[in-house]
Amino acid sequence: MSSVFLEDLDADTYAAYLRQSTSTVIIPTGATEQHGPHMPIGVDAMLSSDIAAAVAQQTGALVAPVFAYGYKSQPRSGGGDHRIGTTSLSAATLIGLVEDVASSFLAQGFKNVVVLNGHYENYQFVYEGLDKAVKQAHTAGNAGRAMLMSYWDFVDDQTLEAVFPDGFLGWDIEHGGVLETSLMLLLHPEKVDMDRVVDHPPAQLTSYDVFPEDPTRTPASGCLSSATGATAAKGQLLLDAVTRAVSDALISELHLPLPVASRKAN
Repeated sequence: MSSVFLEDLDADTYAAYLRQSTSTVIIPTGATEQHGPHMPIGVDAMLSSDIAAAVAQQTGALVAPVFAYGYKSQPRSGGGDHRIGTTSLSAATLIGLVEDVASSFLAQGFKNVVVLNGHYENYQFVYEGLDKAVKQAHTAGNAGRAMLMSYWDFVDDQTLEAVFPDGFLGWDIEHGGVLETSLMLLLHPEKVDMDRVVDHPPAQLTSYDVFPEDPTRTPASGCLSSATGATAAKGQLLLDAVTRAVSDALISELHLPLPVASRKAN
């Protein structure tokens, strides 16, 4: 196949792929959400799609069209649902979308459905949708499997030390920060304006939530930490680490063929 993107395939090529014993589809999930003044609102969807494509090239999987809307941005991880530029789904809607799409892929013949999450707040609702889809498939006699992962969970300690030489403060404050900005500088440099990065200390977040959301509890930039240390070189370190670790997890759990480079080495 000339493309790893499912949407680029004709129906006959798609059907032939489904007949493979290791047919696997990766569904990238993101959000439409503000990422400060220096990056576009589509960051989460772009990065999950890009990483899914890199993993697909290593594993022989296909990449489904991205879920470009996600669950509500929250002050303690994304700046807040009240911020202009953020367009969100309810929990029930996201669960239903994941359940319907995953169920359809399994019914069509995919042996494995993988969701690669790129929006912090999505995870538990995607989990529920996938769980329901797989249970329905097994009830119908379909032995298909599913996996769910957020890409940042695959950044190893050595890469973290290289990307955050002054110390890593946690993924919850990385919204619009060094991680996402570095990946965007590597993959979509034309969409990043580093001159507009707001340099401010990491957000001082509470251990609880307050309703209605209070805009003054998070930085006015919409970012929870500064992206001043972001570089394309750091983006390359992150992309390489995540692609390698996610691919290894899929190959191990789903018994997929080894990457081409590994086969040649052996």
